[in-house]
Amino acid sequence: MARGTGIAKRSPDYIRQKMREGKAVIAFTEDGVWAGFCYIETWSHGGYVANSGLIVSPLFRKSGLAKQIKRKIFDLSRTTYPEAKIFGLTTGLAVMKINSDLGYEPVTYSELTQDDAFWAGCKSCVNYEILMGKDRKNCMCTAMLYDPKDHYEPEETTQEFKRHSKLYERFMRIKQWKLLAPFRKNHGENQGSGGNGGRGGGRSRSLFHTFFHF
Repeated sequence: MARGTGIAKRSPDYIRQKMREGKAVIAFTEDGVWAGFCYIETWSHGGYVANSGLIVSPLFRKSGLAKQIKRKIFDLSRTTYPEAKIFGLTTGLAVMKINSDLGYEPVTYSELTQDDAFWAGCKSCVNYEILMGKDRKNCMCTAMLYDPKDHYEPEETTQEFKRHSKLYERFMRIKQWKLLAPFRKNHGENQGSGGNGGRGGGRSRSLFHTFFHF
């Protein structure tokens, strides 16, 4: 099964260890057919938790299973690490919606764990060069966070996502275009675009700059 953009590669032994520790959710049908998986990772001495490696078998996609798995792994994280901040990185609007339904909010990368071990896990991602080129302040993924000590109710974050989903989608496209621009230029694909002339020095700081940290 192909690994998607933004999913860090993990060894089979690492995954097996998560299952042995009870830090994984595995979905099966009543007939014993594997359907999906997700696991828990902890960072910064347990101060941060990531629900990682969410994957659903092609046979069961678009059935609502991903949302069910995310809910189960979220509840397991809250039970096992009640004081930890739960965060995630995603390039997909569908995952953003699922996270919003659980109470996550979009945040800047500075609000995530600064544990070097976490960011080292991104080395296997195709976008790692972009991440490091931005000093770990931004990348193709959107950062989302649930803070147990300071958070909105899921109903509020769900409504907020519904109100701004089109804006998020547009921002994600613009973000990807902006982050990939230097690479296009290096390959001669940005010729005649006028360079950086569009960045007016007197332009006010917008939501675009604040949210995507350009």
